[in-house]
Amino acid sequence: MNIVNARLRGKDGLYRIELSGERIAAIQTQVGSSVANPGDLDATGNLVTAPFIEPHIHLDATLTAGEPAWNMSGTLFEGIERWAERKALVTHEDSKTRAKKTIDMLVDHGIQHVRTHVDVTDPTLAALKAMVEVREETRHLIDLQIVAFPQEGIESYANGRKLMEESLVIGADVVGGIPHFENTRDQGVSSIKFLMDLAERNGCLVDVHCDETDDPQSRFLEVLAEEARVRGMGERVTASHTTAMGSYDNAYCSKLFRLLKMSGINFISCPTESIHLQGRFDTYPKRRGLTRVAEIDRAGMNVCFAQDSIVDPWYPLGNGNIMRILEAGLHICHMLGYDDLQRGLDLITDNSARTLNLGERYGLEAGRPANLLVLSAPSDYEMIRSQGHALVSIRHGKVLMQRTPAKIERMAG
Repeated sequence: MNIVNARLRGKDGLYRIELSGERIAAIQTQVGSSVANPGDLDATGNLVTAPFIEPHIHLDATLTAGEPAWNMSGTLFEGIERWAERKALVTHEDSKTRAKKTIDMLVDHGIQHVRTHVDVTDPTLAALKAMVEVREETRHLIDLQIVAFPQEGIESYANGRKLMEESLVIGADVVGGIPHFENTRDQGVSSIKFLMDLAERNGCLVDVHCDETDDPQSRFLEVLAEEARVRGMGERVTASHTTAMGSYDNAYCSKLFRLLKMSGINFISCPTESIHLQGRFDTYPKRRGLTRVAEIDRAGMNVCFAQDSIVDPWYPLGNGNIMRILEAGLHICHMLGYDDLQRGLDLITDNSARTLNLGERYGLEAGRPANLLVLSAPSDYEMIRSQGHALVSIRHGKVLMQRTPAKIERMAG
């Protein structure tokens, strides 16, 4: 298959992309528009990119909002309480069915790489076992990373350490944590040291729910960053949420950023989830409750956007469309400047790939996997402005999804 009349991000002119089997064979410039031959795919002057990425979601919890009760306060902590109730009703098939339905939503929106956090504060590890099966059964659709996520804590939950170790044996490939939810600060620090030891011993990536609170005294990010720096693991470590950074004073943040840059860790922000959950204890002024996305980005650190939840106890909406998250995030984070809009897709493509440590398994270059999208707009700016879609998703050199745009007919007055 060849793709003709394609535009590439950050480049002028049109391009021809040749696919050979499951690899990109060549990318060549075109002189003017080209007529598509039989079997070719005509991009009609639109962007062709590597696939969209969902770097932070909870597939084990999706599609459970209101079961058995709704999160009426809209807070993070009531969400955890409601999930503890729903977790008691989880079955193997229930977990798999909901996860696969959600994956179909993600695929429909051009996502081919997913990192899911799976609650392992469960003596049976039922959800994790189901998700390992889902990973194998959906390989033709997505590449799935599984985070062993201790939703109710490592040190604060009975046998928390043992469950984390068992999770890696069963098949989790990323080590998670939630230090701000541990009962004490000492336990939070201890949990970080434990999870970093565990990841280092097993050669795993790390992704920690870190300081997901408006509390300006929640400062576990500095602990995680220093552990990553000392161990030389920064590129393999991700701090998710870090919403307390939106409440830190600038003097502390100035010192913190020095450490964060030295550490080389990655950041994930979940803008729609955070704008919903955080600021709940404020009257007015009311905080946005997000991390400092623009400042992290402009300091040269790696940050990306994620959906986090789809119809679960923490967030009642969502449909798998990462472009919806991108547009909302750019608004919420004051990132609608010209330069931000010209490279906005970085936050759901290249930056996310770096966070997931995909390396040469991702990207539009000859020799790399023939996984790519044809979008509905010719530039990042137009894709964001028009709230565009992935028109075609190609995986392993074959069309995985093709969308027919809605047609609008204007009637004569």
